Amino acid sequence: MGKFFETIPEYLAIWILEQKVFWVATSPLSASGHVNVSPKGGPYFGLLDDKTFWYMDLTGSGNETISHLYEPGNGRITVMFNSFEGSPRIVRLFGHGSVLERGMQDFDDFVKKHDVEVIPSSRSIIIVRIHQAASSCGFSVPFYEFKSFRNTLNEVFAKREEKYRQGNEEEKVERYWAWKNAYSVDGLPGMQIGCRTGKEEGIAPIEKMVGPMAPRAYRNDQRFTTWHLVLVALLSAICTAISLSILLGVLPHSSYLSGV
Repeated sequence: MGKFFETIPEYLAIWILEQKVFWVATSPLSASGHVNVSPKGGPYFGLLDDKTFWYMDLTGSGNETISHLYEPGNGRITVMFNSFEGSPRIVRLFGHGSVLERGMQDFDDFVKKHDVEVIPSSRSIIIVRIHQAASSCGFSVPFYEFKSFRNTLNEVFAKREEKYRQGNEEEKVERYWAWKNAYSVDGLPGMQIGCRTGKEEGIAPIEKMVGPMAPRAYRNDQRFTTWHLVLVALLSAICTAISLSILLGVLPHSSYLSGV
């Protein structure tokens, strides 16, 4: 049976911190945009309090989460954990996220304040401000035995960092961010440092989707926009003014109906 909470109960907080993997889901505002789900593994996450979750976002070929959180009016994010051993359980954290990019002051401040380890593959820190936590059974999730974390990603970027320190400018991580992390698959801006580096050093972002169905430009085709709301408010004010005029006798009802 599912349960919902405004804050994370202590017993769930303890359980969350014991997990080895979780999933992050975000999406753009556009109905034509692509929903993203990303697996995260490793000891790079935590809870600041019963309403705030954070995790270290590691560099990869995609940056959908960052782009969706940066999109004006967006920021929606769901984090999901589930148990692979012991009693079955699924926990979802619903909230709004913010991005602290590596190389910016707010990232450095967070790392220093909370004594967070920064590794060569570190790209950003994602802060999730939770407004609902939910737990459910997870009866159909299979058992899996944890063996170890993968070190491949960390090793790849450690080698890149060492090559850069030895004088190879092409291995600078900011250039990688400009190439693969500057835009989402839908064309939304991603890492600010990546976008800036791309412009400064003339690095074209990678084409992420192919074929005739690949998006060529981001289309924010929401059913209602700010201008729709303004138009509705204006028409409502006009209709209200006409109705009041009729009731007060300022505008004769017959004249209103005949358009005279």
